[in-house]
Amino acid sequence: MTFMVWDSSLDTGIEVIDEQHKGIVEFINELHEAALEEDREKVSHVLDGLINYTVSHFAFEENMLEQHEYHLIEAHKKVHRAFISRINKHKEDHDKGKNVARALSGELQIWLSSHIKNEDADYVRSLDIKPPSGGLLSKMLKKFF
Repeated sequence: MTFMVWDSSLDTGIEVIDEQHKGIVEFINELHEAALEEDREKVSHVLDGLINYTVSHFAFEENMLEQHEYHLIEAHKKVHRAFISRINKHKEDHDKGKNVARALSGELQIWLSSHIKNEDADYVRSLDIKPPSGGLLSKMLKKFF
């Protein structure tokens, strides 16, 4: 059962970023499925994967923004740090026995959609980033994300 469906409104136009965002959507769907199954072990596994993947994505995105001298980079980093902190808090609550998966999957869906359509769309408009598609970098990154 798919909980969050990727649609064109979430496209940034930067292929590698869109692919990474789709990876986060996959984690959100896995978390929702684990919540429906009431599988605490699977929820733990998905949360760990989500945190690691998201930290990697944020590092990649922030590096790209630094290279393009994005004027709101510090604010963007602050949003990323707050998000990771919030997810880590949910993971801690889960580890303490609380049932966080259902609420968290909904929260993640709303946050990701809003973040892409607002903060990420702002840097796309501001920087007019158009990396070459199908290039070596794109192919290499697809192996990791």
